[in-house]
Amino acid sequence: MFILRSLVLFGLLLLSWPALAMAEGAPPSLYATTEFKAILCLVIFVIAYLFVMAEEFMHMRKSKPVILAAGLIWVLVASVAQDYGVSSDQMRLMVFHNLSEYAALFLFLLVAMTYINAMEERDVFDFLRAYLTRKGLSYRQLFWVTGGLAFCISPFADNLTTALLMGAVIMAVGNKQPRFVAIAMVNVVIAANAGGAFSPFGDITTLMVWQADKLEFVEFFALFLPSAVNFLVPAIIMNFFLPHGTPEGHAAEVPMKRGGKRICVLFLGTIALAVSFEQFFHLPPFMGMMTGLSILMIFAYYLRTTGPKRRDDVHFDIFGPIARSEWDTLLFFFGVIFCVGGLAYLGYLELMSQAMYENWGPTTANIVAGTISAVIDNIPVMFAIISMNPTMGDSQWLLITLTAGVGGSLLSIGSAAGVALMGQSKGKYTFLSHLRWTWAIALGYVASIATHLWVNGV
Repeated sequence: MFILRSLVLFGLLLLSWPALAMAEGAPPSLYATTEFKAILCLVIFVIAYLFVMAEEFMHMRKSKPVILAAGLIWVLVASVAQDYGVSSDQMRLMVFHNLSEYAALFLFLLVAMTYINAMEERDVFDFLRAYLTRKGLSYRQLFWVTGGLAFCISPFADNLTTALLMGAVIMAVGNKQPRFVAIAMVNVVIAANAGGAFSPFGDITTLMVWQADKLEFVEFFALFLPSAVNFLVPAIIMNFFLPHGTPEGHAAEVPMKRGGKRICVLFLGTIALAVSFEQFFHLPPFMGMMTGLSILMIFAYYLRTTGPKRRDDVHFDIFGPIARSEWDTLLFFFGVIFCVGGLAYLGYLELMSQAMYENWGPTTANIVAGTISAVIDNIPVMFAIISMNPTMGDSQWLLITLTAGVGGSLLSIGSAAGVALMGQSKGKYTFLSHLRWTWAIALGYVASIATHLWVNGV
């Protein structure tokens, strides 16, 4: 608990450090891409990312290789910088530039994860799962309900949490019908990724674009129709291959714990605070999120000290949900930002930007980047593009937001939602069962891009 408090305090101190005031723009690149040490940095990053991609098979958390890679890359970057006569002050400026990027996103995501965990502790999700299980829906109805809810919930909760919730419903109701489980989970992955693409809170990549001031908050909603098309096209196709019949409803009612509904309302209020801080006071969104966290902490104190002294209320400490945050994801994000930041300082991202955005044009480059995110996690893809900072209008920033968000649906390993459901399904939803529907998902991907270009322009 002490370590967690120290991390939060450290993040806040860094954000107020005077040196960071200069870090609004990163120092110019070294243009040292042909140096042996620079090439070695690139090799280290590729090796680290191969370990990340093999997480499902090796069972080694993805944060471990990228954090090690970040340390090794920056040692080599510092050595190259010394060879090029860069001062220690300039090096510190570059490091703090990357640290400020990470600290803002870290605090924002920490609050969002804490709220989700608090709702889970209050049995909000178990209540919803039990309710759906008892409804006696047919396989076809359950397919559309879980997909529709995933699309509607993921703009507020992250796609991983949404997918796990809907996956639990699918496993509880359709466990005896493996074909249904496989198709329904593919549908949930698509829906969760598509729903997260039109909201700044729906995915880490959309949050990155918003916090980088590439798009205003309300501009993301222009992606609603393309996102809906991305979800509906493959869902309609898969609908014809669902088994007939109705699974037996057998779940007992799960009551929501005291304060569960109010925490849901507080979460929506915290999102509104983050938007208001940015829109009206020009403060970074994480300030609104941290303010909302303080309100949740006070509410947790209220639950402990008032009302009937139930055990689950007395022991409800908000630092419990904080401790259960997805620390692997938060630390993975640190490693990615510093790895990509180091490569950017060496000049690799500028070379990439010239090759993709100047030679191919932004539309082709953004579509290709989206397909790359089916194999490589969309976080480093998006951070690399933001670091390149290509000259693009709002429509093109919306396009890369869309493609990076939904491109991961093409393969089960392309998003956290898909990887999580493979583990949850006990072998009923696999890489190959997802791959069987990649052609339908690709049709939705193409249709969503065409819809965006038609509605929002090139």
